[in-house]
Amino acid sequence: MRNFTELYRMDLPHRAICVYRYLADRANKDGTCWPSIPTISKDLKLSESTTRRAIYDLRKAGLVKTEQRYRENGGNSSLCYWLDTL
Repeated sequence: MRNFTELYRMDLPHRAICVYRYLADRANKDGTCWPSIPTISKDLKLSESTTRRAIYDLRKAGLVKTEQRYRENGGNSSLCYWLDTL
């Protein structure tokens, strides 16, 4: 389990802390995961817009990097998340 003490000391809204912990729980040993916004929202009982704002907060704080993934037909797939370890 990760030590989240530094996360709690940061000036982040609750939504961002909640989403970071969710992503950390689903990340592989390299800190990478790719849950969709609807999945995160449903699991955390947040709206999709709140989830997007949380991800923006995490990117702005330098805790998460994202990259858009694409399907073979060129359509958008879920984001790939890279977590900065605390």
